[in-house]
Amino acid sequence: MKILVTGGAGFIGSAVIRHIIQHTVDSVVNLDKLTYAGNLESLVEVSDNGRYDFEQVDICNRAELERVFTTHQPDAVMHLAAESHVDRSIDGPADFIETNIVGTYTLLEVARHYWQGLDDKCRESFRFHHISTDEVYGDLPHPDESADAIQQLFTESTAYAPSSPYSASKASSDHLVRAWARTYGLPILLTNCSNNYGPYHFPEKLVPLMILNALEGKPLPVYGNGDQIRDWLYVADHARALYKVITKGVVGETYNIGGHNEKQNIDVVHTICDLLDELKPGSSSYHEQISYVADRPGHDRRYAINAEKMNRELGWVPEETFESGIRKTVQWYLNNLEWCRRVQDGSYQRERLGVTS
Repeated sequence: MKILVTGGAGFIGSAVIRHIIQHTVDSVVNLDKLTYAGNLESLVEVSDNGRYDFEQVDICNRAELERVFTTHQPDAVMHLAAESHVDRSIDGPADFIETNIVGTYTLLEVARHYWQGLDDKCRESFRFHHISTDEVYGDLPHPDESADAIQQLFTESTAYAPSSPYSASKASSDHLVRAWARTYGLPILLTNCSNNYGPYHFPEKLVPLMILNALEGKPLPVYGNGDQIRDWLYVADHARALYKVITKGVVGETYNIGGHNEKQNIDVVHTICDLLDELKPGSSSYHEQISYVADRPGHDRRYAINAEKMNRELGWVPEETFESGIRKTVQWYLNNLEWCRRVQDGSYQRERLGVTS
């Protein structure tokens, strides 16, 4: 199978490509615009493989998308290209509307016309897999608000209630994908995942931000009181799950992918500090660098996914616990500080984003 992966130079996309090239016999066409968060260094392990091709293309550029489909003749699409940082969406929502909504629409239209032109056998086997987020569901009750809150989880039938410009744009793209399936018959699959972490994560996100700030002696900024709860999913586990869906999933179905690791943000930060105290001890504990800052506007308090459908129907479960995955992640950053320095350009030096009230 030849799989077109959009956003393949990003954090999750590059993990998907590494998994496909290293653990399957399939071929990959990586289509990426190479924005600030896209970096081909994340793919050096596979970039010289004969089953890998790269196309620098914006998903909003219809003519270029048509060229890529005509040239490479993919058997499936895994659509990961997206603007994804909530804080950036607060400061500048326009890019999120353009990429996540207009770009997804453009890709859907090109994929639809390509699919309709295939022969019967290829048309029957073609798949369009849209990768989304649990943030489209809004937030769940927090344990300090409700005694039975911990029993409430996102399922595939949870109603959408996005809170941020980012999650609203992803919810819009999800709706477009389902509409193209219902109206045009496009064979789609849709997944919603929890918070990913792991190697090659751009340093604007919580885990790499805390690691790098700690090592440089900078404050570790925790939003509000740090009690926001997330379900943490190791990125390699997510990549395995996504490949399961594109190869074994039922057309038209949605699958929630979670790590079974609900943690408060402050506990994640403390865990990182503990690991750094062990692996890279300084003159004082990294815990002393923790600081509390004004909360993000509209900050969701809790996300938690029920991933039973993935286990029951596709036989997937995460291999990493949070403890094993976060240790691997911290060690990777300690071993790859030069990569971290190179991917941070002059426009972003880990400053606070998303402060508009």
